[in-house]
Amino acid sequence: MTTTAAPATPARRRGAAAIRARYGLGRVLATVARSVGIFVPVFLVATFVTFALRSLSGLSPARIQLGENATPEAIQRVEAQWGLDRPFLTQYGDWFTGVLHGQLGASWVNGADISTLIGLGLGVSLSIATFALILGVLIGFVLGTVAALRRTTWIDRAITGFVTVISVMPAFVVGIVLVAVLAVGLHLFPSAGYVPARQGIGPWLAHITLPALALSLDVVADVARQLRTSLIAAYRENYVTGAVVRGLSPRRIFFGHVLRNGLGPVLATLGLKFPALVGASVVTEWIFGLQGFGRFANDSAQAGDVPAVQGVLVVSIVLVVSFNLVVNLVLARVTPAARRGV
Repeated sequence: MTTTAAPATPARRRGAAAIRARYGLGRVLATVARSVGIFVPVFLVATFVTFALRSLSGLSPARIQLGENATPEAIQRVEAQWGLDRPFLTQYGDWFTGVLHGQLGASWVNGADISTLIGLGLGVSLSIATFALILGVLIGFVLGTVAALRRTTWIDRAITGFVTVISVMPAFVVGIVLVAVLAVGLHLFPSAGYVPARQGIGPWLAHITLPALALSLDVVADVARQLRTSLIAAYRENYVTGAVVRGLSPRRIFFGHVLRNGLGPVLATLGLKFPALVGASVVTEWIFGLQGFGRFANDSAQAGDVPAVQGVLVVSIVLVVSFNLVVNLVLARVTPAARRGV
């Protein structure tokens, strides 16, 4: 005696959809919980070490404001004004409480609010880094995919050679070439300066395109190489062989099986790329006349402005953790292996 499966009713479909939604929400919450569990101790340790660097550096606002010939009495007076005569743990507690409220202190050089100064520069650097990441991912995705689909051909070798060349080209060299050719020679883009997005998307894009292009080459190289390797490895897996045997089309095999499993290593690589782009943009900012986050960090370090450097480190830590959280959420959603915990 044979039995036939009952047809799926709307109620059953809604129930299955609800179960999938709850399962997806559970994966997201688990990923967030793991990330928070890692972030909290890392943030505590990193902020403590960051604050301790001031004591180890031997720097003082009195030396900056009064010069090297200041008397001990004058130094003690200035340090007392900044609260540096209190116990170390008391200073750290007050500073850490301010950090939790978004207050990073005042600059030793000019007394300006560090949160405001970092916010001004961070907007510039985030704009350039985000655009550079988008360009790098798009171009690298195309190159890596084409190289994997045409592996062992002259196209694969040409793309591999091109990626190798751009991976060793310093961003400042690329920036100078872009300014000379596209800005000075062809007058297609402005050679320097920055326009906020609120003053117009067109001018904003025009001013960030060249520095973003200069920074994106490293991302292009990493994405293309990693994606090519991952896709070729995915094509050799048994599930692809099974899909071919079942008669699935090459397009469906690529998008439904190969690409989803090959994206994992690429997304993991991007987890560190975006914060690195923000922090490594100092030379590019000099070339294009931009007052960004990287340049602010460099100027603060050279001036011995310890509170500003501490603020830069704290913001960098938050950027790294936040972007990695986003990458982990995308990774858990996109790649089947990540959902299985592989």
